[in-house]
Amino acid sequence: MVARKTIITAAVTGSIHTPSMSPHLPVTPEEISEQAVGAAEAGAAVLHLHVRDPETGKPSSDPALFEDVVERIRAQTDAVLSITTGGSSRMTIEQRLEGPLRLIPEMCSLNLGTMNFALHSMAEKKREWRHDWEVPFLEATKDGFFRNTFSDIERFVTELGSRGTRFEFEAYDVGHLYSLAHLIDRKIVTGRPFMQFVMGILGGIGADAESLTAMLATARRLFGQDFEWSALPAGRAQMGLCTMAAVMGGHVRVGLEDNLWLGPGRLAQSSAEQVAKIKRILDELSMETATPAEAREIIGIGRERA
Repeated sequence: MVARKTIITAAVTGSIHTPSMSPHLPVTPEEISEQAVGAAEAGAAVLHLHVRDPETGKPSSDPALFEDVVERIRAQTDAVLSITTGGSSRMTIEQRLEGPLRLIPEMCSLNLGTMNFALHSMAEKKREWRHDWEVPFLEATKDGFFRNTFSDIERFVTELGSRGTRFEFEAYDVGHLYSLAHLIDRKIVTGRPFMQFVMGILGGIGADAESLTAMLATARRLFGQDFEWSALPAGRAQMGLCTMAAVMGGHVRVGLEDNLWLGPGRLAQSSAEQVAKIKRILDELSMETATPAEAREIIGIGRERA
């Protein structure tokens, strides 16, 4: 194990925010890959990727789009690529597996439980919507849920982990950590887990210091010291809680998927801007950040399976 260094993950684009919410949100494969490479150059060792329909901006599971994006990124950086298995709550499990099974990436995200994933309040804000699917997409989350059953999780782990993919286990609440402990007890999940504490999504745990402390205390109670963890605070709490997480010994995730802002009233023009900001903060605290090679060693990529 390498000496303690902080992994910065950049979530370049995804299904949480719709294109109308920021003109800087990348949509096409060219835009997504450009932002991903910029984030890697700014200091991100891991790049978390979704894709969108380049014509409409709608979340997509098209494996050809994933291949296009990955090929462009791979030509320019050796950052770890973490492909989503979440995609969108509107996608089937089969759709969510299409891209990862085509690519068999080094890493995939994996949500740890079925939950309310409520974004409907975003539709109430006044703005000019660019696409007719955006408001219905958001409003539907009030009456829907994000499916991630134990059967689904086991399928993801079996089909991808058996081929060598490691996982970014996304825990949206303390109960999800108990679910992961159950999967480890049953030896469905093996190896040293890398957990992402997702905070600030309505339906999950809040984005505040007390919640971060509770998540870490629960993880330590369940797993001892045999795990790696990272904080993913959504929205305006991102920078403050990421700084807190790093000081507490965790890793950090920033990017336009989870937060569109660089500061009060100032939209981030790219995920790279957010990466550069958190790296400056960590540098000022004399905290070293991991290279892609060091991130692979910390996560266990190429050394262990799921």
